[in-house]
Amino acid sequence: MLDRLARRQFVKITSAFVTGVTAAVSAPLIDILRANAASQAWESLGGVLSSGPDVSSWAAGRLDVFTRGTDNALWHKWFDGTWSGWESLGGVLTSDPTAVSWSNGRIDVFARGTDNALWHKWFDGTWSGWESLGGVLSSGPDVSSWAAGRLDVFARGTDNALWHKWFDGTWSGWESLGGVLTSDPTAVSWSNGRIDVFARGTDNALWHKWFDGTWLGWESLGGVLRSGPDVSSWAAGRLDVFARGTDNALWHKWFSGSWSGWESLGGVLTSSPTAVSWSNGRIDVFARGTDNALWHKWFDGVWRP
Repeated sequence: MLDRLARRQFVKITSAFVTGVTAAVSAPLIDILRANAASQAWESLGGVLSSGPDVSSWAAGRLDVFTRGTDNALWHKWFDGTWSGWESLGGVLTSDPTAVSWSNGRIDVFARGTDNALWHKWFDGTWSGWESLGGVLSSGPDVSSWAAGRLDVFARGTDNALWHKWFDGTWSGWESLGGVLTSDPTAVSWSNGRIDVFARGTDNALWHKWFDGTWLGWESLGGVLRSGPDVSSWAAGRLDVFARGTDNALWHKWFSGSWSGWESLGGVLTSSPTAVSWSNGRIDVFARGTDNALWHKWFDGVWRP
């Protein structure tokens, strides 16, 4: 009788112990799994894209997204508290567009035209027409700005090197910055006089060069990219780089004093991603999905939605 009672007590105590340990282990594990699931989520913003998108921001809470439509024209959608519909801005694009805002209410958009030259239009209260800036591009362009009135445009040339053209009151000619690119380049300025440029190399890794008074050489940052990268910066010394991986998911690598490893943010992308930061600690990322619609996710301390 005492043996049976002792056994029952042992079973109860053991059961309670196991239940307690399971609960203690499961609670943080469930939180981790939930956080991981949330980091993989995306929202659809519709549309039918025939290229990757690009995004700019002129102020906190403002986003302007551009893409090529099925008619090869430039299409535009913006967020200013709520999302607008899509508007056509014309043109005939043969690449992803790229855009940057150098001040509140100003946007400069670039793309490759049917003649493989660089074409430009801008918004400064109203939209301008398109102007040709020449060159012979073998990729889509990308643009950065380190101050009001300054633009730096990058593209791959017919020799697969990185080429650069800038505006600082007037347009410069084109200069070669070398390298062998297998994607569109991407660029961002985190402060006056600083530019960071990234592209995919012949080994499909991420390659980086930067300007800080003079141009530095190329460095490899590893990874295996299935698309061109895109980069954003929310503060001096901070860089966030995004690319599509071999699994077609979004992958992310960042610099904040030193380079992180790569992390997966999920999704199934059919284009290069694009990203912008409108304030410290905020990133908005966009890409084309398998349905050719625009998809969006954002970071404001955690990845959403």
